[in-house]
Amino acid sequence: MASFRIALYQPDIAGNTGTILRLAACLGVAVDIIEPAGFDLSDRNLRRAGMDYLEMAALTRHVDFDRFEQWRRGEGRRLVLFSTKAAQPYTDFAYADGDVLLFGRESAGVPDHVHDRADARLLIPMKGGGRSLNIALSVAMAAGEATRQLG
Repeated sequence: MASFRIALYQPDIAGNTGTILRLAACLGVAVDIIEPAGFDLSDRNLRRAGMDYLEMAALTRHVDFDRFEQWRRGEGRRLVLFSTKAAQPYTDFAYADGDVLLFGRESAGVPDHVHDRADARLLIPMKGGGRSLNIALSVAMAAGEATRQLG
Protein backbone atom coordinates (compact mmCIF):
# COMPACT_ATOMS: atom_id res chain seq x y z
CA MET A 1 0.00 0.00 0.00
CA ALA A 2 1.09 3.55 -0.73
CA SER A 3 1.75 5.77 2.24
CA PHE A 4 -1.03 8.26 1.42
CA ARG A 5 -4.79 7.88 0.99
CA ILE A 6 -7.39 9.41 -1.30
CA ALA A 7 -10.66 10.72 0.17
CA LEU A 8 -13.76 11.66 -1.79
CA TYR A 9 -16.22 14.04 -0.15
CA GLN A 10 -19.79 13.10 -1.08
CA PRO A 11 -18.99 12.11 -4.67
CA ASP A 12 -21.72 12.82 -7.23
CA ILE A 13 -20.83 10.67 -10.23
CA ALA A 14 -20.53 6.89 -10.05
CA GLY A 15 -18.32 6.62 -13.14
CA ASN A 16 -15.75 9.02 -11.73
CA THR A 17 -15.66 7.17 -8.42
CA GLY A 18 -15.24 3.86 -10.22
CA THR A 19 -12.34 5.26 -12.24
CA ILE A 20 -10.70 6.58 -9.05
CA LEU A 21 -11.13 3.21 -7.32
CA ARG A 22 -9.52 1.49 -10.30
CA LEU A 23 -6.58 3.93 -10.23
CA ALA A 24 -6.20 3.47 -6.47
CA ALA A 25 -6.24 -0.32 -6.77
CA CYS A 26 -3.52 -0.18 -9.42
CA LEU A 27 -1.37 2.17 -7.32
CA GLY A 28 -2.01 0.40 -4.01
CA VAL A 29 -3.68 3.48 -2.50
CA ALA A 30 -6.56 3.25 -0.05
CA VAL A 31 -9.71 5.28 -0.70
CA ASP A 32 -12.09 6.84 1.81
CA ILE A 33 -15.59 7.80 0.71
CA ILE A 34 -17.30 10.36 2.89
CA GLU A 35 -21.03 9.84 2.54
CA PRO A 36 -23.65 10.51 1.52
CA ALA A 37 -22.70 9.82 -2.08
CA GLY A 38 -24.91 11.11 -4.88
CA PHE A 39 -25.45 7.53 -6.11
CA ASP A 40 -25.87 4.02 -4.77
CA LEU A 41 -22.41 2.54 -4.22
CA SER A 42 -23.61 -0.61 -5.98
CA ASP A 43 -24.38 1.48 -9.12
CA ARG A 44 -23.67 -0.28 -12.42
CA ASN A 45 -21.77 2.82 -13.66
CA LEU A 46 -19.40 2.47 -10.71
CA ARG A 47 -18.89 -1.20 -11.55
CA ARG A 48 -18.42 -0.49 -15.26
CA ALA A 49 -15.79 2.23 -14.65
CA GLY A 50 -14.03 0.21 -11.94
CA MET A 51 -14.23 -3.00 -13.94
CA ASP A 52 -12.82 -5.99 -12.06
CA TYR A 53 -10.51 -3.73 -10.02
CA LEU A 54 -13.21 -2.86 -7.47
CA GLU A 55 -12.57 -6.08 -5.58
CA MET A 56 -8.89 -5.08 -5.32
CA ALA A 57 -9.63 -1.57 -4.04
CA ALA A 58 -9.04 -0.81 -0.36
CA LEU A 59 -12.22 1.18 0.31
CA THR A 60 -13.44 2.61 3.60
CA ARG A 61 -16.83 4.28 3.85
CA HIS A 62 -17.51 6.99 6.44
CA VAL A 63 -21.15 7.85 7.19
CA ASP A 64 -20.40 11.59 7.33
CA PHE A 65 -17.57 14.11 7.58
CA ASP A 66 -17.59 14.18 11.38
CA ARG A 67 -16.97 10.42 11.57
CA PHE A 68 -14.25 10.73 8.92
CA GLU A 69 -12.61 13.53 10.93
CA GLN A 70 -12.79 11.48 14.10
CA TRP A 71 -11.01 8.62 12.33
CA ARG A 72 -8.44 10.88 10.63
CA ARG A 73 -7.49 12.74 13.79
CA GLY A 74 -7.26 9.48 15.71
CA GLU A 75 -4.81 8.24 13.06
CA GLY A 76 -2.79 11.49 13.20
CA ARG A 77 -3.09 12.07 9.44
CA ARG A 78 -2.84 15.44 7.68
CA LEU A 79 -5.80 16.51 5.55
CA VAL A 80 -4.64 17.87 2.18
CA LEU A 81 -7.54 19.46 0.29
CA PHE A 82 -7.49 19.96 -3.47
CA SER A 83 -9.57 23.01 -4.30
CA THR A 84 -10.08 25.59 -7.02
CA LYS A 85 -10.11 28.14 -4.15
CA ALA A 86 -6.55 27.26 -3.05
CA ALA A 87 -3.43 29.24 -3.97
CA GLN A 88 -0.56 26.77 -3.49
CA PRO A 89 0.23 24.61 -6.55
CA TYR A 90 0.08 20.89 -5.80
CA THR A 91 3.58 20.43 -7.21
CA ASP A 92 5.04 22.93 -4.70
CA PHE A 93 3.90 20.94 -1.67
CA ALA A 94 5.89 18.41 0.37
CA TYR A 95 3.69 15.33 0.77
CA ALA A 96 4.24 13.15 3.83
CA ASP A 97 3.53 9.56 4.79
CA GLY A 98 -0.03 9.26 6.03
CA ASP A 99 -1.46 12.27 4.16
CA VAL A 100 -5.10 12.08 3.12
CA LEU A 101 -5.66 13.78 -0.24
CA LEU A 102 -9.23 15.09 -0.16
CA PHE A 103 -11.33 15.91 -3.25
CA GLY A 104 -14.75 17.55 -3.11
CA ARG A 105 -18.01 16.88 -4.87
CA GLU A 106 -17.98 17.29 -8.63
CA SER A 107 -20.92 19.70 -8.41
CA ALA A 108 -19.95 21.81 -5.40
CA GLY A 109 -16.50 21.06 -3.95
CA VAL A 110 -16.53 21.04 -0.15
CA PRO A 111 -18.34 23.35 2.28
CA ASP A 112 -16.43 26.00 4.23
CA HIS A 113 -16.31 23.96 7.46
CA VAL A 114 -14.45 21.19 5.59
CA HIS A 115 -12.16 23.75 3.92
CA ASP A 116 -11.34 25.14 7.38
CA ARG A 117 -10.31 21.71 8.73
CA ALA A 118 -7.70 21.14 6.02
CA ASP A 119 -4.04 21.22 7.04
CA ALA A 120 -3.14 22.28 3.49
CA ARG A 121 -5.12 23.53 0.48
CA LEU A 122 -3.69 22.81 -2.96
CA LEU A 123 -4.51 23.93 -6.48
CA ILE A 124 -3.96 22.30 -9.84
CA PRO A 125 -3.13 25.41 -11.89
CA MET A 126 -4.95 25.75 -15.20
CA LYS A 127 -4.48 28.07 -18.11
CA GLY A 128 -7.14 29.02 -20.62
CA GLY A 129 -9.99 29.89 -18.27
CA GLY A 130 -11.21 26.42 -17.32
CA ARG A 131 -12.95 26.17 -13.94
CA SER A 132 -11.80 22.69 -13.03
CA LEU A 133 -10.63 19.34 -14.32
CA ASN A 134 -12.60 16.12 -14.13
CA ILE A 135 -12.16 14.78 -10.60
CA ALA A 136 -10.68 11.47 -11.78
CA LEU A 137 -8.01 13.37 -13.72
CA SER A 138 -7.31 15.59 -10.71
CA VAL A 139 -6.93 12.56 -8.45
CA ALA A 140 -4.58 10.92 -10.97
CA MET A 141 -2.39 14.03 -11.15
CA ALA A 142 -2.27 14.41 -7.36
CA ALA A 143 -1.62 10.71 -6.77
CA GLY A 144 1.15 10.79 -9.36
CA GLU A 145 2.89 13.69 -7.66
CA ALA A 146 2.50 12.21 -4.18
CA THR A 147 3.82 8.86 -5.45
CA ARG A 148 6.77 10.58 -7.14
CA GLN A 149 7.71 12.39 -3.96
CA LEU A 150 7.16 9.54 -1.54
CA GLY A 151 8.58 6.82 -3.76
